[in-house]
Amino acid sequence: MPNAEVQPDKRTLQHLEKDMVVWLTTVGPGGQPHAVPVWFWWDGKQFLIYSIPGQKIRDIEANPNVELHLNTDRGGDRVHRFEGRVEILKDHPPAYRMSKYLAKYRDRIRSYGWTPKVFSERYHIALRVKPTRIRS
Repeated sequence: MPNAEVQPDKRTLQHLEKDMVVWLTTVGPGGQPHAVPVWFWWDGKQFLIYSIPGQKIRDIEANPNVELHLNTDRGGDRVHRFEGRVEILKDHPPAYRMSKYLAKYRDRIRSYGWTPKVFSERYHIALRVKPTRIRS
């Protein structure tokens, strides 16, 4: 049975702090998996992800069970996978008002020629993933 609260080990925590993307895998209504890289903020217990409308949101609306995969080490030996449930957050502050998320991605947002507000208008769907199990 999955743990109620996931406790990442030291190596996994290092990835959660430094990695810029996590791979979010959803499953469509027909059973087809969809894996996409997404930006995230780990608050110590859960992931915050901002999304645009599209396939992953439709998948989540049909099935809130997801997996998140962090990057491996250089040799591909160390895998960090989270199983979890995702919730679409209504009335959540936009990304430009989330200081830690914005600090992490400010340079990336700028590199696309966006302002934080433009990014927030485009990626306006806030998702919270609560991990139920970790596999490292």
